[in-house]
Amino acid sequence: MAQRRRGERRVETVGSGVAELVGDPDRTSGWTLLLDGAPQSHVDLADPTYLEFEYIRRMAAALDLIAPAGAPLRVLHLGGGALTLPRYVAATRPGSPQRVVEIDGPLIELVRRALPWDPKAKLRVRVGDAREAVTGMRDDGYDVVIVDVFAGSRTPAHLASVEFMHEVARVLAPTGWLIANVADGPPLRYARTQVATIRAALPQACLVADAAVLRGRRFGNLVVLAGRTPPPVAELSRRAAGDWFPGRVETDLDRFTSGRPPATDIDALPSPAPPEGLFSARP
Repeated sequence: MAQRRRGERRVETVGSGVAELVGDPDRTSGWTLLLDGAPQSHVDLADPTYLEFEYIRRMAAALDLIAPAGAPLRVLHLGGGALTLPRYVAATRPGSPQRVVEIDGPLIELVRRALPWDPKAKLRVRVGDAREAVTGMRDDGYDVVIVDVFAGSRTPAHLASVEFMHEVARVLAPTGWLIANVADGPPLRYARTQVATIRAALPQACLVADAAVLRGRRFGNLVVLAGRTPPPVAELSRRAAGDWFPGRVETDLDRFTSGRPPATDIDALPSPAPPEGLFSARP
């Protein structure tokens, strides 16, 4: 599908709803994946280092800064979509062994057919539930775990508990990092609880987001970088401030969480639904 007609669109029913692949009018090899009308991924088949979505750019900045440039990393991606970040890691850190866990098998098959990735990449894709997959993995197996899982437009509750975060911490190397995408809006109750939940397992953390999102003024994505050693705050702050979509790094997470306790399997909730009409400006 790299060579396409302007405005080309492909629609298929997959396990999680209706998937649409929409050609990027500005990039001849670019595609946006939507699920039930909500944008999920953007990829450029000719240039996997091109990243369209602001929260993906922030996650990629964290990936760039947690290890020397070009050094391979063992990366586990929970949530696949169109495999934007696995493609990015393969391009920027050649030889990185990567595993993707995605629950929607038909979606992965659509992406495999329509948006094929580099066959030389050390990339394995497994169809299954993210929590079940992590529970069966060995200790210290990954340098990075990326959590970006959505059922429709919401993160499932069983991936928002401290029990799950302890499993993620277990499969991380001692110097490893969790990079998580948290979607929330005013008054950020879910995000505050999620940061407290993550820090219960991986205490050294920071947040990167649009300033308006951090202040609880609009719905958006907050990227959490968490581990057992201090994150690269200064470098991440420079990258966030100078990006196409300027963001801010928050380090005072005691203040941000406002004393909220971690969520447990008993009381964890899915992330809130986006406001109606948020994705009305469709590609």
